Amino acid sequence: MAGHSKWSTIKHKKAKEDAKRGKAFTKLIKEISVVARIGGGDPSGNPRLRLLLEKAKEINMPKENAERAIKKGTGELPGVNYEAITYEGYGPYGIAVMVDTLTDNKNRTVAGMRRLFSSKGGNLAENGAVSWIFEKKGVIRVSGNEISEDELLEKLIDYDIDDITKDENIFCIICESKSLMKVKSETEKIGLLTENIDLEWIPKTTTQLSEEQAEKAYEFLEKLDDHEDVQNVYTNLTQ
Repeated sequence: MAGHSKWSTIKHKKAKEDAKRGKAFTKLIKEISVVARIGGGDPSGNPRLRLLLEKAKEINMPKENAERAIKKGTGELPGVNYEAITYEGYGPYGIAVMVDTLTDNKNRTVAGMRRLFSSKGGNLAENGAVSWIFEKKGVIRVSGNEISEDELLEKLIDYDIDDITKDENIFCIICESKSLMKVKSETEKIGLLTENIDLEWIPKTTTQLSEEQAEKAYEFLEKLDDHEDVQNVYTNLTQ
């Protein structure tokens, strides 16, 4: 699964820029509202909400913003009713793509997805056409220079770790979803700083392209990621 890291690295750096512009707040507020509506506004009884509140802390979202989003989700405050929809398709050169969206207008969103895919020679596919290539995993990115990948793996040996990679001073740890918060806690004990934590679609099989083809594919993925209804974009492109 180490090939997952390239697009993850691009997204991580892009997310930092989005956070500076407030765009990350908008995405996260929508997701908090939806998750609170589905699972309730109490983080202790809603693991997904608890995870999103951790993400809110990471990007320094004011606590009142998150609380307001929860209240909109539970109906205590008026708000827009967003629906979570995952789209599947094939991008340039046949790369598999999963797109998580939150929308208040399905027709607008599917039209936008279809237009983006077709504009780069790809196509939007039926449900199930691509998702079999992926599985939902816990992903945590932590920073620190005082430990190697092998040493970190040894520290986390008691958890369901699938893969650990390092890019500059950022470790990307992939684990079973149920172990995510335990792994986060353990990395903090070691002294590593949490950069990002989430549940992500991880490819079971990967695709490689030439450098020129990959560059065009990443341009397409970034255009998808910039769409107003898109929360996350995942691919099986490795390099």
